[in-house]
Amino acid sequence: MLKRKSYHIAIVGATGAVGAALVQVLERRGFPVERLLPLSSSRSAGKTVSFRGEEIATEELSPASFRGIDLAFFSAGGDISRQYAPIARAAGAIVIDNSSVFRMEPDVPLVIPEINGDDVRHHRGLIANPNCTTAVALMAIYPLHRAFGVRRVFAASYQAVSGSGARAISELRSQVEAAAAKTAPVAEVYPHPIAFNVLPHVDSFLPGGYTKEEMKMQNEGRRIMHLPEFRASVTCVRVPVYRAHSVAVSAEFERPVSVEEAHEVLAKAPGLELIDEPQKNRYPMPLYTAGKDNCEVGRVRLDCAFDNGLSFWVSGDQLLKGAALNAVQIAELL
Repeated sequence: MLKRKSYHIAIVGATGAVGAALVQVLERRGFPVERLLPLSSSRSAGKTVSFRGEEIATEELSPASFRGIDLAFFSAGGDISRQYAPIARAAGAIVIDNSSVFRMEPDVPLVIPEINGDDVRHHRGLIANPNCTTAVALMAIYPLHRAFGVRRVFAASYQAVSGSGARAISELRSQVEAAAAKTAPVAEVYPHPIAFNVLPHVDSFLPGGYTKEEMKMQNEGRRIMHLPEFRASVTCVRVPVYRAHSVAVSAEFERPVSVEEAHEVLAKAPGLELIDEPQKNRYPMPLYTAGKDNCEVGRVRLDCAFDNGLSFWVSGDQLLKGAALNAVQIAELL
């Protein structure tokens, strides 16, 4: 655990979308940073990040980068995490990793603080951040599980292009402009145009027909909720939204459930806001959850296909609760 009053912090991938959000969240939440070391590839080295009114130049990532570092946030992709996280641990830093590389390792805690924060006590210098869509969905699924015992879920995600990085944001913008100019859209990040379209394809396909992204809710959900029998059938869809993911969930529970009881549970859940007045057109939407720390849940109703079932809609900022905010919350637990 972290024991000093202020800490030497490294951010690997500081110039990326998640890295930039990490810097902002550390400052906004007043995390006790003695020194901030932004790290990047050689291509981005020298770019500056703004922290507490100071412009700090990024340094090129190297094996020597972690000397004297207490805590290292990794948000530069799986290959970088696989190569450098062990080096950071060996140098004495605690690593909080945003990639998928270590999430299923049995000796690496996979943590959402509102759900299984106590798991950080068992870390061995490395803690994994969950998949962004899984994190957003579990913020609503878990409190309902505690009350009613979740057995399985069927879900469809509506995932913003920022989950694919800055190039995807630019591609959506350019395709919208192309449509306005009545010119042909150029698709490079995705296999098809994303503007005015939806793609039932997030991540690579597995032999069973699901994608890697679709299996994460079941596999990671089992670890985070300590529920090895949990089952989830998910279809992940990329939509022409810039920021914030949404998930439509149908969940089956062990015990009978009512909408009124579900509302009471969800209204009290940490990190979650109940926005459920459909008659007044009030329900969660990515346009309004973008930039918010809390996820939102609404459209809560009895599921007409399950005996003990609920259907509901969750929306949350995948750069915050799905990545940077969750990582900083883990650091705060330490």
